Amino acid sequence: MRKSSLALLAAAIGLATSQASAADLPRKAPAYIPPPPPPLTWTGCYLGVNVGGLRGRFELEGPLGGTASRTGDWGFAGGAQFGCDYQFAGSGFVIGFRNMFDGTTNNRSRDFTVTTATGTATGHAEFHNRWFDALTGRVGYSWGPGLAYFQGGAVWSRVEADLTVATPATVVVGSFSDTKTGWTIGGGFEYRFAPNWSAFIEGNYYDFGSRDRVVVTPAATACAAGCLFSGNTTAVSVLAGVNYRFWTGM
Repeated sequence: MRKSSLALLAAAIGLATSQASAADLPRKAPAYIPPPPPPLTWTGCYLGVNVGGLRGRFELEGPLGGTASRTGDWGFAGGAQFGCDYQFAGSGFVIGFRNMFDGTTNNRSRDFTVTTATGTATGHAEFHNRWFDALTGRVGYSWGPGLAYFQGGAVWSRVEADLTVATPATVVVGSFSDTKTGWTIGGGFEYRFAPNWSAFIEGNYYDFGSRDRVVVTPAATACAAGCLFSGNTTAVSVLAGVNYRFWTGM
């Protein structure tokens, strides 16, 4: 009986010792679970480049309501842009502004005839749209990395025109070149393919305003008292580009 009690006491002491030793062993730390990334936001500023095509329409209105118009072929357009966006918290709605400056190769020519009570003259007009600068505001809606947007605002452009009016006796050359303010409207789609990079494609319509020029030919010919010519330039563009967001607003 005494031997049995001693054996039970030894077993109890051994069990307690093993449990104490186990309690002293270091426990394995739980696996690290990184926090989820912050939600993607379009809030921030960016700069980028663009390239595409521009197709212009030139209208020349002469005396007595005569009009000569021409829709030209597609020309090159390309340049750079800068802007900032703000996305409302908890919403997909985005507002922002952008300034885009592009050079173009858009130029067209047109022949016309001027007939008045004092005579008849033929003419030739050449238009050159050198560049445009568009400052627009935009409103869009975002589905994660995608953003569909609508934009509109003011556009400044450099348009040059050369007029040649020929009568049987002489040839008179007139030209005008200035920067005018017009308006633009358009829309597009932008996609964030990396946290700081996005690509876009868009289409726009531009009205670059009108230019006026008076051409005077010698006496007893069509424009002896001066013929007023008014040129109006409009265009459409399709542009693609990339933006780098140097500040994401996070």
